[in-house]
Amino acid sequence: MADQLDFFKKKGGGRRNGDAHIVLREEARRRYLNYALSVITARALPDVRDGLKPVQRRILFAMFQNLHLYPDGRFKKCATVVGDVLGKFHPHGDTAAYDALVRMAQDFSLRYPLVDGHGNFGSLDGDAPAAYRYTEAKLQGLAMELLRELRSETVDFRPNFDGTAQEPIVLPARVPNLLINGAAGIAVGMATNIPPHNLAEVCDALVALIDDSELETKDLVKLIKAPDFPTGGQILNTRKELREIYETGQGAIKLQGEWKVEDLPRGKQQIVITSIPYAISKATVVEKIADLIVGRKLQHLTDVRDESTSDVRIVLELKTGADGPVVMAYLFKHTPLQTNFNVNLTSLVPTDKPDLAAPERLDLRGLLRHFLDFRFEVVRRRFSFELQELKRRIHLLEGFRKIYDALDEALRIIRKSDGKADAAEKLRKRFRLDDEQADAVLETKLYKLARLEIKAILDELREKKQEAKRIEAILASKRKLWAVVKEELREVQKLYADKRRTHLGGEELEYQEEAYIVSEDANVILSRDGWVKRVREIKDLSTTRLREGDEVMGLLYGSTLKSVVFFSNLGAAYVTRIADVPATTGYGEPVQKLFKMDDGERVIGALSLDERVTALADAMMLAVTRFGYGMRFALAPHTEVSTRAGRKYARVGEGDEIVGCLQVAKKDTLSVVTEAGRALVCDVDEVNVLANPGRGVTVIKTAEGDRVLGFAVGDGLTVETDKGKRIEVGPKRYEVTSRGGKGHALSKKDRIARIVPPEVKLPGQTPELVN
Repeated sequence: MADQLDFFKKKGGGRRNGDAHIVLREEARRRYLNYALSVITARALPDVRDGLKPVQRRILFAMFQNLHLYPDGRFKKCATVVGDVLGKFHPHGDTAAYDALVRMAQDFSLRYPLVDGHGNFGSLDGDAPAAYRYTEAKLQGLAMELLRELRSETVDFRPNFDGTAQEPIVLPARVPNLLINGAAGIAVGMATNIPPHNLAEVCDALVALIDDSELETKDLVKLIKAPDFPTGGQILNTRKELREIYETGQGAIKLQGEWKVEDLPRGKQQIVITSIPYAISKATVVEKIADLIVGRKLQHLTDVRDESTSDVRIVLELKTGADGPVVMAYLFKHTPLQTNFNVNLTSLVPTDKPDLAAPERLDLRGLLRHFLDFRFEVVRRRFSFELQELKRRIHLLEGFRKIYDALDEALRIIRKSDGKADAAEKLRKRFRLDDEQADAVLETKLYKLARLEIKAILDELREKKQEAKRIEAILASKRKLWAVVKEELREVQKLYADKRRTHLGGEELEYQEEAYIVSEDANVILSRDGWVKRVREIKDLSTTRLREGDEVMGLLYGSTLKSVVFFSNLGAAYVTRIADVPATTGYGEPVQKLFKMDDGERVIGALSLDERVTALADAMMLAVTRFGYGMRFALAPHTEVSTRAGRKYARVGEGDEIVGCLQVAKKDTLSVVTEAGRALVCDVDEVNVLANPGRGVTVIKTAEGDRVLGFAVGDGLTVETDKGKRIEVGPKRYEVTSRGGKGHALSKKDRIARIVPPEVKLPGQTPELVN
C-alpha cells in the first residue's frame, strides 16, 4: 500500500486538471480529518452547555417547535417525530434517530427522562422497544426547561442541512443536563462516558460556585458526592478515589448491585437482589446466576427467580447453612452484579466561533463553570430580548396615549381621509407619530376607544415602563444577573429534585475461591485424545464413556480442594483445581477448552497434586523429547493454579516435541526407546536439573530419521514391534550405561511400532494412596 501511495504521489496523485493536481496521500488525510471532525462535533460527543448530542437536540427541538408535543398536550406517534427530524434536521438513518428518542424516554437509561413515552419502550431485561409506528411520545416537563427560552433569542440558530429551516446551535438549558443525565459516545480518537448525577446535589454545587467562584473541585465534591445512577446500586470507591476521578476527568467507578437476606420459615433463608448496576440487563444477570447453579459452580444456591415488578427483585434460594455474604462475593466476582463504570469527562466546549465547539476533557469544576457561564449569557440575552419587546410595546402605547388626548380630532382626520395611507400620513403630521405607531392606531378596533379600554392601555404603559426600568437595572448589574441565575436553579431544584438512588460507602466483599468448593474426593480421567472429565466414583474403568477410538491415558485421584497439573508436548504446564475440571458422566471436555493452548499442542502427562497421592516435597519431574533430549525440573513452581496460558517447564527446538513427563526419584533408572529399535538405560541423576526452562541434555543419540518413541522409569517398559513381538526394556534386561550413547539394538530387522501402555489402576489399587 505504501508503494502504491508513493507511485500516486510521483504521478501527481493520479488526477490532473490543468496545472492543478491532487496527491492521494494528502487528499486521503484531508478527507479522513474532515470525517473525524464531523464525527466528533456533529455526532458522538455532547455539548457541555445543554448536555445533548446533535440528534438528541434535533429530536427535542422538532417536538417543541414543529410538533408542539408539550407535556400537557396529546401524544403523537413516534413515526411522526422520527420523520420530522429526518426530513428537516437530521438526514441520517431512522433507526439511529428512533434509538435516541427511545433512550430519552427510558427511566433506566436516563436519570431524568426528557421524553414521555407511551407504549413499549423496552425494559431493564434488555427487551427491544416496539417499532415507531406503534409507540407515541411527548415532552417531559424537564425537557421544557431546556427548550422554553428558545423564542427569546437566547441562543444562535443556523440553517439546517438543506437551508430550508433554522435549528438552534445549542438549547438554552435551564438545567445542567450533561451532569444529571450523563452521556456516552465514541468518536474518532476519543470517547466520552459521563455518569448521571443527582439534580439536587448538582444544583447545590452550582449555587455554591456562584457564591464563591474560587471553589475548586476538591470543594465541590463535598456537594456532588458521587454519580447517581437511575438503576441504583452501591458505589465502592473511597472519597479519595472519587475526588481523583473528578479532578482528572477520568477513572473507574466500582458499582455493584444491592442485596439483602430474608428469613423464611423452618430456619431457611433467601437472598434478594434489589438493584443492579447501571447499563446491565437484568435478564443477563439472572441467566448468569442460573448457569452457575446448573453447572454446580456455586453449590450454595439451589434456585434463582426473577420476581421483579416495577422494582428489581431477584430471589436466590440458599442451601441450609449457606452464608449470604460468601455467596454474594462469588456472584460479584463471576457475574455482572459488580462492574466498573469508566468515567471520561470529555465534551464539546464553546470556542470564539459561535457555531463551532471543540472537544476537551474537563474536571468537575470545568463542567460546572462552563454551564454557569452559558446560563449567565442565556439569562442576559433573555432579558435583553424582553427589554427590546417592552420598548417596542411602550413605543406603541405612547402613540395611543397621544391619540387618546385628542381622540375626537383623530377620528375626524380618519373619516375625512382618502384611505389608509392618507389617514396614516395625516395622523403622523398632526400627532408626530412614526409609521409603526400610525399603523397600530389605524388597526385598532373601535371597541378599544371605550373609556375603560383607554384606561387599561394607560395602566399597561405605566406597568411596562416600570418593568423596563427593572430589567435595565438587572442588565446593568452582573450581581443581579447572577442572582437571577441562582434563583432559577433553586426553582428547578424545587420542581424536579429527588432523593439519591445510588448509595455510597459500600464494602467490597472478600472473595476466597476455596470457600465455594465442596470438599470431596474425585477422580480426573484424561483420555489419549485429550478429553478430560471429573467423576465422583469409579467401579470399573472399562465402562467409562469415551469417544470412538479413544482410550484412557491417565486416572488422577484427589480432593476437589487440590489441583492437577497437565504437561504438554510443547513444554507448558497447566495447573487447575480438580473442582474446575468439568463434572460429567459423558465424554467430558477437550482439555484445550480449559486452557489457551497453541496449535498442535496436546497433553502428554498429568499429575495429581494431592499430597495423599503425590509426595510434593522436593518432587522432581523428568521429560524426554523426540530428538532424544532430556531434562529434570522441580515440580514446586508448577503446583499453584496457573493462568490459561500456563507456565513453561521446557523449551523445545524447532520440529521437536516432548513425548512424556513423569515424576522421578533420584535413584530411579531411566529407560528410553526409539522407533528404530534402539534402547538406552541410564540412571536418572545423570540427566541435569534445569533451574529455568531449557532444551536439556542428550539422553540418547538418534540417527537421522529416528525419533524417541517413549520412556519409563523404574522397572522399564514394554514395546511392541511392527510384527507384533513384545520386548521388555529395563535395567533387568539391559546394562545400565551412561547417557548420551546410541543404546542397545532391540531387534535387527523389526521397527518398534508402539509402547504398550501400562495398566491404569483404580485409586483403591494405588499403593501410594494413604487413607
